[in-house]
Amino acid sequence: MFCPNCGATVQGRFCAKCGTAVDAATASTGPTPPPGAQAYGTDAAPGAQTYTAPTATAGGMSQNVAAALCYVLGLITGILFLVLAPYNQNRFVRFHAFQSIFFHAAWIVLWIAETMMAFVLPWYLMSLVGMLLALGGLAIWLILMFKAYNNEMFKLPVVGDLAEKQA
Repeated sequence: MFCPNCGATVQGRFCAKCGTAVDAATASTGPTPPPGAQAYGTDAAPGAQTYTAPTATAGGMSQNVAAALCYVLGLITGILFLVLAPYNQNRFVRFHAFQSIFFHAAWIVLWIAETMMAFVLPWYLMSLVGMLLALGGLAIWLILMFKAYNNEMFKLPVVGDLAEKQA
């Protein structure tokens, strides 16, 4: 049973959270969260919409967590999520795994090109370019993880199109 006032789970005749008296007829007409969902924000005003956590997939992780974890170690976690059984059938996770692999492969190529240019250009110029590239790569990496965690299919310009074709 759920409290019709605050939506909390009720055991007995009174809600332990707000103290509202609950009978079987009132509790059955109250709001019920979807099965497997965990309600947050139950101390909000009556009638306010509560946040429900996403349900876990068969592997134990929701798709947004799996997609965000694809970016953590780059090539390693991207390949890992393409191999693991419950996640390699999910198009959203596959897209982020491929984008992670392609982004980090492009990042490695860019790093090699920057290292080769360091032999030709002055050290002070290359240290500035290297620092800007590192900060830019870190920012893109964090944005990709954040967008994946928020269930967004954020595509990078060239790499995202390749990842979408592969997924």
